[in-house]
Amino acid sequence: MSWQQSARDQMIQQQVRAWDVLDPEVLAVLAQVPRERFVPDSQAALAFADVALPLPDGQHMLTPKLVGRILQALSLSNRDRVLEVGTGSGFMTACLARMAGPVRSLEISPVLAERARLVLAGLRTGPLEVVTADAFAPDSLRGDWDVVALTGSLPRYDTRFERLLAPGGRLFAVVGTAPLMTARLITRSAESFAREDLFETDIDPLSHAPDADKFRF
Repeated sequence: MSWQQSARDQMIQQQVRAWDVLDPEVLAVLAQVPRERFVPDSQAALAFADVALPLPDGQHMLTPKLVGRILQALSLSNRDRVLEVGTGSGFMTACLARMAGPVRSLEISPVLAERARLVLAGLRTGPLEVVTADAFAPDSLRGDWDVVALTGSLPRYDTRFERLLAPGGRLFAVVGTAPLMTARLITRSAESFAREDLFETDIDPLSHAPDADKFRF
């Protein structure tokens, strides 16, 4: 067994499963997708650590256990059409493409978008595309999606993302400001939306996301 495989197994057992990620399909995907390929060369020794590793343009990779919790919460099937907002390293994108149907991923940073495309091109995944775009620019959000996954936080909840969901669709979002944010799952029925708070976390905000309302005296 290679050191990468040994470290990956430890990551799954000690980090992911320990954070109540028990879905066998999610665990299998995390075992299959080579996280080490998505990590910057300077951080290779920490590829499987419980750390939000730094990326270009001031961004960070999501920790392995958070990726697992997001995938588990979304209850993905191979028929789901997925919109990801925030490609980042591309690791989550690869996992989504393994578990779901076509994936469209938006990334505002041209450097991160191109880097992710290069890594993803060398892997076997389902159909996906990485688009360099600002999710908050006019007309950038469109379509009818079964799953919308926001991999950056929203200081203030923004209903424009839930309006992208098809009936039965699911949206994962992290809402709030550092150091305490809430991961939330929004599910659309035929006529309404159900919102469930899942756990507390702290991740980078999406670029150009509206600031949280400030108290005024």
